[in-house]
Amino acid sequence: MNNNFPIGYYTFHKNRLFNFQLNRWYSLGYAKYEELIRAGKKINSFADWKNVMLELAGLAAAEGSLMSAAFYYRAAEFYLLDDSPEKDFLYDKFNSSFYKAIENENVERFNIPYQDSFLPGLKITPGINVKGTIIIHGGFDSFIEEFYPMMKFFSDHGYRVIAFDGPGQGSARRKYGLALDLEWEKPVRAVLDHFNLANVTLIGISMGGWLALRAAAFEPRIANVIANGHAIDYMKSMNPIYRFLHLWFIKHFKDWMDRFAEKKFLKGKENVQTWMVKQMMYITKKNKPMEALQTYLLMNEQNIHSELVKQNVLLLAGENDHFIPMKMLDMQAKALINAKSVTTRIFLKKESAGNHCQTGNIGLALNVMLDWILNISK
Repeated sequence: MNNNFPIGYYTFHKNRLFNFQLNRWYSLGYAKYEELIRAGKKINSFADWKNVMLELAGLAAAEGSLMSAAFYYRAAEFYLLDDSPEKDFLYDKFNSSFYKAIENENVERFNIPYQDSFLPGLKITPGINVKGTIIIHGGFDSFIEEFYPMMKFFSDHGYRVIAFDGPGQGSARRKYGLALDLEWEKPVRAVLDHFNLANVTLIGISMGGWLALRAAAFEPRIANVIANGHAIDYMKSMNPIYRFLHLWFIKHFKDWMDRFAEKKFLKGKENVQTWMVKQMMYITKKNKPMEALQTYLLMNEQNIHSELVKQNVLLLAGENDHFIPMKMLDMQAKALINAKSVTTRIFLKKESAGNHCQTGNIGLALNVMLDWILNISK
């Protein structure tokens, strides 16, 4: 792979969330524009999605394009619910294809001891003149392998780069059974201890931005934090009326809410909302929807402890992010009252970077991050 990230956020599908996922794989350089245009025309359901992605994976594998095959397998796995018998099989196909694709690259794999289990990690070290260490992790639904081109970008610019799956993520959840823990300083501390690191830059992607700032609040070995595409308080990212009603019903009609959620999300129609709730159940290892959604409620401005963050902070947001409203950026910036410095950057539609986590122009986002790291290091 190279670091020439494609530029452009395209209409591959009329459904906004299907379209975002197609752009996600395209923007990272894993999928071809022409293939995604054809794929979008064939997808009308989750079943179509899986079948079309599997077809593309097979074609890529037959052509010897193992990296593309890996991420088409990943895409096929993405919307499958956890109780699907194919989920593990497709994850293993993705995993084996990815690591075969990079077997001759300068990448080290690690299992970092954590509690009674392990956190999977990847490390790329530049040949000479290491400028510093960057640690990357994801959030709600990402695997560390997705960030490989980002790792390569920073490594090519002289940085030692480590990516890890924390509790609830990737292999840490699927292979080692670790449930999401909002006290993110604990897995970050394990990574820092394992590699004997200090003075690092921590990058959290999507929901990982919340987790990264939470870790920085309690881990002084983090010098700089980049939070990309998160909400300081996920309930407050909702419509205020909907949020009030939701919280009111939880407080006064909890048993009814439990029954309603189980009927809607466990026995109801399969859709994106069902997938999101079941994904939260999966990463938190909760058996009931409302138990899993309690974690969502806890990802708030009190538990992130912005007031304890004393590092340099870069906050990134997109003007057209359909997951995270722009008001979250201002709320987060104002809450960092003790940070050494706070820099914000809003990416625009005209830059092809206005969507969630700059999908459409990831190269621009990485250059903004690099420039910021270089400037604060002077």
